Amino acid sequence: MKDKKFSFKRLAAYYDEVLSLPHKMEVARELRDEEDLFMLLVYSDMLGIPNPAFYYTLELYPHMIEKFHDWHLRMGMEKSPLDGIRCC
Repeated sequence: MKDKKFSFKRLAAYYDEVLSLPHKMEVARELRDEEDLFMLLVYSDMLGIPNPAFYYTLELYPHMIEKFHDWHLRMGMEKSPLDGIRCC
């Protein structure tokens, strides 16, 4: 009886994977776009765009600094636009 449940779980996982396979690129693109928007929100005050939530996003800088280089390259900036952050 236990073996049938295990095989049913594997079958359900396989079915889910088959259905989601064509959409993996779309989901990855949407996640990347969402992360880009979040990075813009976090660093917007440093870029000169007023950010009403600056005080709350200030504590996120140490966690986001590692991803900043990839982000500014995706945004089309060859070098870091921020003087205080040198990643290139």
